Amino acid sequence: MQPKTPELLAPAGSLSMLETAFAFGATAVYAGQPRYSLRVRNNDFGELAALQQGIERAHGLGHRFYLVSNIYPHDNKLKSYVANMSPVIALKPDAMIMSDPGLIMMAREAWPEMEIHLSVQANTVNSAAVKFWKSVGIARVILSRELSLDQVAHIRQECPDTELEVFVHGALCIAYSGRCLLSGYFNHRDANQGSCTNSCRWDYKTQAGVEDASGDILTPQAAREREHPQGVYLIEESQRPGSFMPIEEDEHGTYVMNSRDLRAIEHVQRLVAMGIDSLKIEGRTKSPYYVARTAQAYRKAIDDAVAGRELDPALLGQLEGLANRGYTSGFFQRHTPEATQNYLRGYSESGRSLYVGDAVAFDAARGLVQVNARNKFAVGDRLEIIHPSGNFDVQVTRLENADGEAVQVASGSGHTVWMDLPASCVGAFVARYLQSEEAAVAVPVAELIAD
Repeated sequence: MQPKTPELLAPAGSLSMLETAFAFGATAVYAGQPRYSLRVRNNDFGELAALQQGIERAHGLGHRFYLVSNIYPHDNKLKSYVANMSPVIALKPDAMIMSDPGLIMMAREAWPEMEIHLSVQANTVNSAAVKFWKSVGIARVILSRELSLDQVAHIRQECPDTELEVFVHGALCIAYSGRCLLSGYFNHRDANQGSCTNSCRWDYKTQAGVEDASGDILTPQAAREREHPQGVYLIEESQRPGSFMPIEEDEHGTYVMNSRDLRAIEHVQRLVAMGIDSLKIEGRTKSPYYVARTAQAYRKAIDDAVAGRELDPALLGQLEGLANRGYTSGFFQRHTPEATQNYLRGYSESGRSLYVGDAVAFDAARGLVQVNARNKFAVGDRLEIIHPSGNFDVQVTRLENADGEAVQVASGSGHTVWMDLPASCVGAFVARYLQSEEAAVAVPVAELIAD
């Protein structure tokens, strides 16, 4: 029997991201107001009009819009919660994503017909917890990212009548399901109130330091005034020069804060087979390009899994082209076989690319497409055109400026060039292959225009 097709749930920090997510294969999006969700920055849904437009657009396409309300609020936010949220609930989002039991209780009392999904912030790691949340009216549980595939499968078997959602791509916190204190400790911006500064991902450099006889860590300058110092190391973040923090190391190694990013596309087939209801992509603060790439890749992986086809390894390279801090399958697979590691790495390296521009308009008089550059590319580069209707490769043979003069390079952000591309490319993202000799052979532009 063919397995059911899970929902592909994409992040939306803006209406542009929402449109992109749906164009590239997502069937649902999640977004939230800055005051009550865990994304204050890069969030365009603070205004009611934007939420209304997003919800209406999702419903017009036959898709779903989930409203994130997943903070752990202090009492000062409780007083105004129902009054502030009532106009939003009137817009009829398909469900609320929540984590705090108190807020959930208030929502159930105020809007008893509203579907509620339990946020990953609630750290649900076992089947008994899933059953408890169902007993208090939760329709879907987003499982903790600290579970293995076998543990997810066991929960699915034990809780067949509850919808389950899992994260398959995006940033991982050095915390239990994101409940982190680093940002609040370093600069008094509480991650659990939505204002995380991603302190675990700052650019740290090591500095030589010393430890005195009493165990105090000294900067190099202070150490020069002491006798017989014991060597240690300090880290210094690029935006906070002169602020030194000690790194401790023992027989197990150095403790670091920054996790690799989650990429579980190689596990989509098993997640589909076990009947997971929704596969979720993290990244409401990311770009539309990120949403396009991830939604497109996971859409194909899901469709292939449902149809009984094997994973297309080229998808790994497409995801490698996104800005990332290295990939991991997180806790899904505790001990990855060496053969699998080599298999994944080879395809990732061969398909790496860099986002370089947006195809924004077609100039009929010139027969060229206007491309707003995001990063540098030049004549001779091999590019990938990423479009909802399908991707293809081209070799850059000609670039022109606004005056119709030939140029060799689009220098980067702020520069605009015109390229020999078909009008159907408008709305596409443009990426440059970093290892062009290993990329697929480009399709001649003339053939594309003829089609």
